[in-house]
Amino acid sequence: MKRWIPTLALVPVLAAAATALDLKDYVRDEPHSQINFVAESRLVDAHGTFDRWTADIKFDPTKVEATQLVITIDAKSINTRIEMRDNHLRSNDFFATDSFPTITFRSAFVNKLSEDRLNITGDLTIRGRTKRITIPARLVFFDAQRNVGRVKGEVTVDRTDFGVSFNPPVNPVNNEVQIQFDVAFKAK
Repeated sequence: MKRWIPTLALVPVLAAAATALDLKDYVRDEPHSQINFVAESRLVDAHGTFDRWTADIKFDPTKVEATQLVITIDAKSINTRIEMRDNHLRSNDFFATDSFPTITFRSAFVNKLSEDRLNITGDLTIRGRTKRITIPARLVFFDAQRNVGRVKGEVTVDRTDFGVSFNPPVNPVNNEVQIQFDVAFKAK
């Protein structure tokens, strides 16, 4: 009996390794993917996007819960279509992109709620501060023949949780910022 105990302890490790082996590598389909944000303010809301980012996805449509997702955003690529505002957002008042050049989201686990509804829980890091968040998302489609798919979702975060607390007196910005993503992905 004592000989079996170490062997039994390996079962979860081997099962996790087998699951990881079934996951296929995907990347974002760049022209069909975007990450947007909206920060409401008194005078004019700030609508923006990030122009440079990557998404590394490990996915098996039969084991959606095993999905692994890492999104890495070049914070300097922030784009609100107003250069002066973009430069201010890159400054220490907001994203401090010289000190913190990337924003990352790394999934911890995925809960499949229905055939197309998911909750993606993971760690969001902005300005070197990490907070666990859950993103309600929808698997819009997956085509196993062509190895392509699309997932989209949105979440609201409190920017002050990440040290982004500057508030211009003339046009105060809400602390809650809505982040929206639409990621088309394809096999690597």
